[in-house]
Order: sequence, then C-alpha cells, then structure tokens
Amino acid sequence: MGSRGTGRVCAGARQLYELKQRAAEYYRTNGVPGRIEEALNVIFFSNPDDVYGALANWFTEISKAPVISRMTGKKVLDGTGQLTVQVEILCIVQNNEKSMSSVVMSAGSGLTDSVISEAAEASERKREQSVATALEWIREALNPLLKGLVPTEQLKADQLLSDYFTEKLEEQVRKQEVKEAEFPLVPVPSKPVTPLKKRKNSPKGRRSPTSEKSIPPAEPAEPVLKGSIAIGATSLAVAKAGSVVNKSPLYLYIASLKHKQQLAQKMTMPIPLVTLLSCGKSAPGKMNLMKEVIGIPSTDLTIRESIDVFLALQKQISVLTDKVTKAGPVVKNLTSLGCIALACDRLEQPLDIIQEACNHLRLELGRNIQLAINCAAHELMDYTKGKYEVMNGNFKSPDEMVDMYVDLISRYPSIIALIDPLRKEDQEQWTNIYNTLSSKCYLIAEAATKSVSKLLESRNTNIPRSSGLVMKHIDGTTISHLIEVVQLVEGENQITIMGSMEEESSEDSLADLAVGLEARFIKLGGLIRGERATKYNRLLVIEEEMRDSEILDQRQNHTFPYIADKPQTSLKSNTTPSEETEEGHHQ
Repeated sequence: MGSRGTGRVCAGARQLYELKQRAAEYYRTNGVPGRIEEALNVIFFSNPDDVYGALANWFTEISKAPVISRMTGKKVLDGTGQLTVQVEILCIVQNNEKSMSSVVMSAGSGLTDSVISEAAEASERKREQSVATALEWIREALNPLLKGLVPTEQLKADQLLSDYFTEKLEEQVRKQEVKEAEFPLVPVPSKPVTPLKKRKNSPKGRRSPTSEKSIPPAEPAEPVLKGSIAIGATSLAVAKAGSVVNKSPLYLYIASLKHKQQLAQKMTMPIPLVTLLSCGKSAPGKMNLMKEVIGIPSTDLTIRESIDVFLALQKQISVLTDKVTKAGPVVKNLTSLGCIALACDRLEQPLDIIQEACNHLRLELGRNIQLAINCAAHELMDYTKGKYEVMNGNFKSPDEMVDMYVDLISRYPSIIALIDPLRKEDQEQWTNIYNTLSSKCYLIAEAATKSVSKLLESRNTNIPRSSGLVMKHIDGTTISHLIEVVQLVEGENQITIMGSMEEESSEDSLADLAVGLEARFIKLGGLIRGERATKYNRLLVIEEEMRDSEILDQRQNHTFPYIADKPQTSLKSNTTPSEETEEGHHQ
C-alpha cells in the first residue's frame, strides 16, 4: 500500500475516532449511560415478560414534555346544522407529531326561535363572518403564538390569548373612533318607558293621563367581537391537551387548575337541570312565560338514577299530551333545547301536566322531583307598553310580576328555582323578589347577568341581586377567566350553574367543566337531542370513574341562604360572605 493509501486509512480512522468521541460526549451530556444503567437495574428486578416494552415505558416516563407544534382550525357544523369552529392542537411527542386534542365550540347567536326571518338572515351572515375571522386568527396569529408552549402551562397560554384578544378589541375601538370622526352620529338618549294607566271609568280604548311607574330602558347588547370564538375554543383545546399530557381526566385537570394542584379528597357531581317542557314565546299557544319547565332530581339520586327518572317522566308527559282534550289535540313540537314545546293557555297547565305524569309514575313532586322555571323575562318585555306580556294580550308591570311569582311559589312549593324572572334592568324588583323568595327558592340570573369577560373587567358592574349565576363558556372566555369568575361567585355565597348554549355542538367538555369547577347545577336542556345526550352520557362516565376511584361524595341538601341588607351590585375578589344570614332548607 502506498503512502497515499495509508494516509486515507489514517484519516478515516481519525474521523471514526472523533465521531465516537462526539457520540460519547453527546450521550454523556444527556446522562444516557446512567439512565440506561438505572433502567436495566429496574427492569431486571421487575422481571417483565416484555423486556423491550418495559424499557420503552420506562424511557417514556423520562422523555421531554410534549410541546405544541401547531394548531389547525376547521369550519364544521353544530348540533343544529349551523356553522361553527373546530380547533385541533398537535404536539411533538417523543420526536413525533401527534394530535392531542380537538374542540368544537358553539357559535350560537343567542337569537330565539321566534325571531323574524330578516333577523335570522342577518345573524347567519354575522355567524359566517365570525367563523371566517376565527379561522384567520387561528391560522395567522394563534398558531405561531402558542407554538413551542407546553400544554400544561394553561395560565401562560390563557394570558397570551387574552393579550391577543385585548389587542383586537383595542383595534376595533380605534376603527370605530375613526369611523365616527368621519361620519359623526347624533346620540339619541334612551329614556325610561312610562306606561299609561287606564282609569276605571274611562271609555274603552281611551287612556288616562295618569302614568304608572316608569321602567328602565334595555341596556345595549354586549358587543361580540368577530372571531372571538377562536379564543375560547383554543383555551379549552389547550386544557384538553394538558389533561392528556398529565394523563388525567379533564374534570380532574380542571379541578387541579382551580385549586392549584391541591385537590380535595372527595368531589360531588353537579345536579342536572333537565328541561321537560317549553311553553315560551317560540312554543304554540297563548302562554309566553315558561321558556323551560325544568326537572330537578333529589340530591340523593345519582346521575344514572336521575336520567332514568326523567326518561320515564318524559315518556309519560308525551303520552299525556298526545291525548285528545275537550279543545282538541294538544299542539306540540320539539325544540333545539331537546324537549317538547307545548301549547299552553294557562300558567298552571304545564305544571299540572307534570304533576299528573308524576302521579302515574308514583313520584312525589316536591320530594322525588322538584322544579325550576326558566322565565326568560327579557324576551317578554313589550317596550311600547312598558310591561311583560306573560300571555298573549295579558301584560304585567315589573311589580306585578313579583306578585305573580310570589303567588306561584305559594301554590306550587315544588318550584325551587326561578331563572331570569325579570330583566336585568329591573334592579328594584330583583331586590324585592330576592327579599321575598330567596329563603324559599333559588333566584338565578342567566340572560340577566353579564358575560364572564364583563364580570372580570369591572368591579362595579351592576348585576341583579340573585342566588347564583349561569356560566357559559363562549366567545372570548378562557379557562382561567372561567375559574376566576366561579371563585368570585363562590366568594359571594352564590351558587354556580354551568349552562349550555341553545345552539349546541356535540362537544361534551361542558360536563367536565361543571364537575371540575364544582358547579352546584349543570343546565343542559332536555334528553331528546343528540348534542345534549352526549353531555349527559359524559356525566354518566365521570360519575362511574369517580365512584371507582372512591372520590365520589354525597351531595348536600338544597340550602337557600338569605343575606340581609347586602347590596349586591358587584363581584369583588376580596369580598367575604356576610356572617349574618338566615337560611331556609329544602330536604
């Protein structure tokens, strides 16, 4: 071999030696030799049948935490066939990209079934624009914003999302200011509506100049920023991915976020509020008041037992309403709330039907089952008259509404909750009904409260004096925001109800949120529609898991705290409940 060939061999040997040295340094720097020795010792003493499987599992436990590699957004349909957004999060897991979570969030418009076609078409256009904007946000901004983030860093993720959302809000305000500067509008101040009162001896059709108490005008609707659904959906998707990384069910992961890892030894299931009938404005018949007549199971019933009871009750109600009455067959249909919409001409009619159905099943209304009424009063106000139209042609002032509810509860003590009995603007009447009935039943604000973001944004936000609030995870609400508001509500000695949208998707995470946030109730609608059944099914799974892991605790009986002389005009993070309370109990 010549000197040139010998040189090539020496150079190759030197390169091989240097490569071995770099490899040794690389593995030594990453602690591989020690880890391998530890793994071999552990595996040897455990003596597994599958040695390589055991080694793979062992190294999986010490591998790097997954990080978000990218997000995708898709245009999908919700349970009513309306456009909404799906968010998927993918992570790098052991050097491979893997889908970690997917969320479909409702993009409900909040419109009722009775809206006119023009409003429905306008809402549809806004929905399409909002979905398109949300997908643009996800693709162009949120995807690079969260890339490289560990999914378990929920607070950091939510802060990034909130900062981006705030930036978009400020951008919208600037655009609006420029628009108003170019085309100034003359403001028209809203005035209280002063209904005229008829004199007893006035001729028919004439009104007296004597006026009744004026009512406050309706507050402007909270503006919803187009695309904001991307924020809420992404935050929930990050939480779901974090629960996968932690190898924990979502409800336990949410509970750990709420309690900062210090989990209670026992947890309870939320009480399901199951919609049985709808007799509101969108239903046939004369009555407008009862948008939802809701069943509340006894606190000692499991989710499984509760659903079985309400399935039987729903079937019996259907049989009763199929019968021919003196006035002919009962008009009914099915609503997006997952229940029967029934034509009723009297306030007592739906309650009497439920009472009769209970009698057939030998259930005691008021003990085995109690009731809640979603009055949806904000949908009943006739602003030309300044009164609520509780039935077609039957109008009542806010003060008369309070009297009506007091009479209704006295005649039907099985009703232990009223949801939105008045508009949020009727603060005086909310206080009156609270002082009168809050020791007998829950007075719940749903549409009558503010959005989660508004509750956090201002500490002096006026809200009705109530027993509790319905929380909804929608639009720009992050998981961190939701946790913060629930803690504020609990600090005010109020109860939390997790509620679904009227236009729901098949996403079942709401059940996990309700359990993890320790909500007293969960309001999902009826048992008929599939997008609602998925959430009830998820509750069944969670209950079984909690029972198997021995963390399922018994619920407490209903307690209706009355807080005397406590003006409830805001939620304050440093407020503690008054110690001077009178409590009423319902067993």
